[in-house]
Amino acid sequence: MNIANWLHDTQRRAPQRPALFDGTRQVADYATFAAHVRQRAACLVDQHGVAAGDAVAVLMKNSCDYLELLYAIWWIGAVVVPINAKLHPAEAAWIAENAEAKLIFTDGGRVLSARDLPLRCKELDGHALPPTRGWPTLEHPVPRQASDLAWLFYTSGTTGRSKGVMLSHGNLVAMSLCYPIDVDPVSADDAAVYAAPMSHGAGLYNFIHVRCGARHVVPASHGFDAAELFGLATELGNVSLFAAPTMVKRMVEQARRQGYRGEGIKTIVYGGGPMYLADLREAVETFGPRLVQIYGQGESPMTISVLPRAVIADGQRVGWASLAASVGHAQSCVEIRILDTHHQPVPAGERGEIAVRGATVMHGYWRNPEATRQTLVDGWLLTGDIGFLDPAGYLTLTDRSKDVIITGGSNVYPREVEEVLAQHPEVFEVCVVGEPDAQWGESVVAFVVTRSAQPLDTAELSAWFLTRMASFKKPKKYLFRDELPKNSYGKILKTDLRQWLKEASIAAVR
Repeated sequence: MNIANWLHDTQRRAPQRPALFDGTRQVADYATFAAHVRQRAACLVDQHGVAAGDAVAVLMKNSCDYLELLYAIWWIGAVVVPINAKLHPAEAAWIAENAEAKLIFTDGGRVLSARDLPLRCKELDGHALPPTRGWPTLEHPVPRQASDLAWLFYTSGTTGRSKGVMLSHGNLVAMSLCYPIDVDPVSADDAAVYAAPMSHGAGLYNFIHVRCGARHVVPASHGFDAAELFGLATELGNVSLFAAPTMVKRMVEQARRQGYRGEGIKTIVYGGGPMYLADLREAVETFGPRLVQIYGQGESPMTISVLPRAVIADGQRVGWASLAASVGHAQSCVEIRILDTHHQPVPAGERGEIAVRGATVMHGYWRNPEATRQTLVDGWLLTGDIGFLDPAGYLTLTDRSKDVIITGGSNVYPREVEEVLAQHPEVFEVCVVGEPDAQWGESVVAFVVTRSAQPLDTAELSAWFLTRMASFKKPKKYLFRDELPKNSYGKILKTDLRQWLKEASIAAVR
């Protein structure tokens, strides 16, 4: 089925339900939302010749127009290629070219130069609603099979060129139906706020909210601002949002400054990076039982595991610290296994590579059969993440396989070192990476952002660390920074930190 059928059905059942909001201002009900989608869809077909199966790229900041464009593209059976709005135009152009996009929508229609724009690809202003001009009205979405491509998402490309993850209409339906079962029930009174980029996981949560006739809210800033979010929640009520752990941390800081306790917020779904126990405790103390954790990848979007709010909020539960440090249990439509280097299952409690299979797992990488063969093995998605399952089926994520530090022949998992350092009262943020070491193979390096302007005494910090963790895991070097590099999703860019270490090492030799 075509995922756009959900919008078509909702606008027939509840045409006057509030649909799209720019801040607190309603800009469309569901009848208007669908009418704009049909108008845009007709233009795509009649003026630009887009057909079912064609790719259309969207390089825009969050907006209500963004959501209309997505559904217009699906309405005609075409494929959305969402591109991170913070990418350089040359990077965005490469993605559009690789995806063979026929059109690329941007903010204003003048982002890419003629040199960057791929051949046979036209740039358009995504905020310009086309006139009707008597084009034939497309009353119903074009029929599609569950296996037909719908969302071509390009990974971050930390190890080279990004890869296009092929997600079908069936993948998106399965992902969406897991949300009310496993993450959070949805009603027509809810308001989904898009503070994280709609080009990524936050945008995918639109589907179930469209299906249920809920409100869709884009902050007036078109991005993340904690104080603005609190104002929206207070005025609109029943607000749900997806946030990276760094965003949750900023929300806690702002809430404590202004005495805000979560009024109007229904649910904060967090994921996309590690949430350290110290930060989670603060978030629960600040916002109460409003947090849910999910773990997923672009290759199985938003749906590998879930840690429910009841578990997160129950700090008195026996073994709570272990459960809260996990990423929860498998979501309804997937299975999880932990595999050894020979792709064989390992016993509960033993570390290995996390593998997942189910209805949300991608169909493969676009035009990249070799990467597909390496990642989809015997029906299982090899995530590249390291973790373990406990006897009750709770999954603990320790690190990306490429991030494990091998020092003196022993494995050090950066996540466990970060967990300890994050407990220090003067540490605001921390990221641990490995640095080549002639004697040990690799040494542990910690990048630290402190809560005050003054750096910590490293000898004191090391002594504090050694009261909590084995000495071979202790950072050999602490590097203090005003902030850590992050992508638009709030995930710390370890590749940038490793590159900085490499360049500093070369400069030192010179």
